[in-house]
Amino acid sequence: MWEQLALFIIRFRISLIAVLAVITVFMAWKAKDVEMTYDFAQVVSPNDPDMIYFQDFKKTFGEDGNVLVVGLQDSSVYKLSNFNELRILTDTLAKVEGVNGVLSVSKLLNISKDTANNSFKATPIFKTAPRTQAELDSLMRVVNSVEFYKGQLISPVTGATLLALTMDPKYLNSSRRQAVMNNILGFTKQFEQKTKIKLHYAGLPYVRSTMTSKVASEMKFFTLLAMAVTGLTLLVFFRTWSAVVFPLIVVGVTVVWCIGSIVLLGFKINLLTGLIPSIIVVIGIPNCTYLLSRYHYDYRKSGNQMLAMTRVIRKIGLVTLMNNMTTAVGFIVFAFTDISILYQFGLVATINIFAAFFISFILIPAVFSMLPPPTAKQLEHLDAKPLTKLLEFFDYLVLHRRPTVYVAALVMVAGAAFGISRIESVSYMVDDLPKKSSVNADLAFFESHFNGVMPLEFEVDTHKKRGLLKLKNLEKIDQFEKFLRTQPELSPPVSLVTFLKASTQAFYNGDPKFFRLPDNSERPYILSALANSRGAGNEAGMNSKLLRSFADSTGQKARISLKIADIGSQNLDSLMNKRILPEMNRIFTGSGMDIRPTGTTIIFTKGNEYIIHTLRESLFLAFGLVGLVVLILFRSARTVLFALIPNAVTLILTAGIMGFFNIPLKPSTALIFVIALGIDGDNSIHLLAKFRQEMALNGHRVRQAVSVTLSEAGTSMIYTSIVLFVGFSIFAFSEFGGTKALGLLMSASLLITNFSNLILLPAMLITFDHGRGNLIDNNALIRHYDESYHEEDDDAELNLARMKKEGDYAGDYTI
Repeated sequence: MWEQLALFIIRFRISLIAVLAVITVFMAWKAKDVEMTYDFAQVVSPNDPDMIYFQDFKKTFGEDGNVLVVGLQDSSVYKLSNFNELRILTDTLAKVEGVNGVLSVSKLLNISKDTANNSFKATPIFKTAPRTQAELDSLMRVVNSVEFYKGQLISPVTGATLLALTMDPKYLNSSRRQAVMNNILGFTKQFEQKTKIKLHYAGLPYVRSTMTSKVASEMKFFTLLAMAVTGLTLLVFFRTWSAVVFPLIVVGVTVVWCIGSIVLLGFKINLLTGLIPSIIVVIGIPNCTYLLSRYHYDYRKSGNQMLAMTRVIRKIGLVTLMNNMTTAVGFIVFAFTDISILYQFGLVATINIFAAFFISFILIPAVFSMLPPPTAKQLEHLDAKPLTKLLEFFDYLVLHRRPTVYVAALVMVAGAAFGISRIESVSYMVDDLPKKSSVNADLAFFESHFNGVMPLEFEVDTHKKRGLLKLKNLEKIDQFEKFLRTQPELSPPVSLVTFLKASTQAFYNGDPKFFRLPDNSERPYILSALANSRGAGNEAGMNSKLLRSFADSTGQKARISLKIADIGSQNLDSLMNKRILPEMNRIFTGSGMDIRPTGTTIIFTKGNEYIIHTLRESLFLAFGLVGLVVLILFRSARTVLFALIPNAVTLILTAGIMGFFNIPLKPSTALIFVIALGIDGDNSIHLLAKFRQEMALNGHRVRQAVSVTLSEAGTSMIYTSIVLFVGFSIFAFSEFGGTKALGLLMSASLLITNFSNLILLPAMLITFDHGRGNLIDNNALIRHYDESYHEEDDDAELNLARMKKEGDYAGDYTI
């Protein structure tokens, strides 16, 4: 098959290039429609019970993560001119398309009773802009007397205040989100310039907007940087611009296909899929490196450009395909999960790894068969002395110092085990951003003044219609809320109980000491007055709409809404399991009511745990798939063990590095091991395939076979490792912690795999293979593996003479 494929590519190279060009133009046209997303809900399976419950909660009460908060702490805001600027800012933001409403100090309502109409009326505290400082101070005393707002819009301790912008979910989940955020930030920057008051931003809309913009910018930056760095590496290796430009064209075309495929599959770019273009560059370049190095090697031997290129396709096509398949294993296992963000990452990466193979196996032979043959200077890299000396040192260790190799491996594994014991599994809502980023600095501001802004929800079900009107049920909810107020990580809760307390205060003419639930004698009037207020045609109608977001239409279910600091998954688990849930169960057990925590923060934290568990399963699946590929190629169970043991050592040592450098286990770092296994498995296949060939050629003399294998297969393995090491190292410059960890750990893994596959694996072959043909199976898929072409090739089948006769190739076809 590969002989026919070689002839086909060479014969129809112009047509094939044209087909690739047409497909690339189509993919580029689709790629222009790509969108960004950063949806926390993608980390949990849609079939998860907690996720189903959360979706039902949102259908009943609305979104919990659509509030953008803008905070400030500056006493000068209560000076007349600055306060009026704040009022103007509030009115302006309320008119921004995509903003449903804005709540700020200048827009607060004061609830008062209307005895004549047996209702409550809500009127703005600031009906018009205050004209004097004395008027402003008087109105602010009214604001501070309303207990409902304390801890919500105004910090009772520090005096900090905030604006709460309710965003339209339709805009948050579309490409228009960034335009809305840009409009908002434009107006707030103007406010800062006029008043010299610093503003802080938080809330999931802001976090999502910031993350998506950074993902977009980093995707472009790292794709270009990866191409530049790998291009420089190619220039150092091959010393010719053609060996740089055309491989970069190959990966550039693959990147276009990658982004186009994201659109065709109906996906959006997120934190993981945003890494794929640069990863494809890093992974795709070794295909080109391998093809070109084999082309140079055979051209030096044969002196025939066309023959060298056809041999490249014929001899190493299958092995290179299997290597790409092994690499794809590290990604395709994610496609078997029901977690959206992992599924998309795995599917897109897998498709485009094979696309990179397909494109490189057409473009490289087609283009280089038309270019001038390599010069003697360009072939000098085949005899690089530093590389030769390094491989000779490896050969010495394998042949004469195997006990030292085994002891070193055991010591490193034992040390790694200690490092692994230090690994902590912890994640934060925004822990991918550096601690010194503006997002984290602003989060610290809100955690200091308002105990955080991340949403946390509880749903109370009385199991009876109008069950929320019963005083005993309200008192249970109030008891639980009083407990929540004592937790330093939480903001004061808001619920139906809070509104009833505010109504009781209004019933007593705003006296703060009456901010409590109504008793049995007060309750009939207050509930009746609230009901009459719904259609009052004034601000009370708006207030009743807000009230309905905290109780369902039947009066059976209530929502307790509060904010929490981004305290990390470990602390959140401790807070929920050791403090909140025991007290919650104590209060509500036997009450006939059920209460359950939910919200984006709960879902995100559970999602991280779920992803880590899923990645553990994916790692075992990846081991199985890599073993299956090796078994198919070699038809030998022993070969499977020889391939997997060194790679297991690589992963153990990489995990040990995580522990020693205090890199936590979280989704962004856990997926590294699966990817590394797929990439590192390529080296094992390279070495074992060459070893198998040498065993057949030299009469099963193991030591000689190992030496030749190291000297010849080792060259391409080290070349590939260097390209991948340099390529993945660029991610260490990312602003995202997970991406930075990907670069550091993958680079470490690529260094370690040279020890595992170029020292430990050959040592194992000498120790445990005794030259009895255990690795040899004449029915194996790989019957030979041509690295240096020891055996003469039967090139008659290539029929180059016929190709010349038909006018497809006018060059020298003499063999």
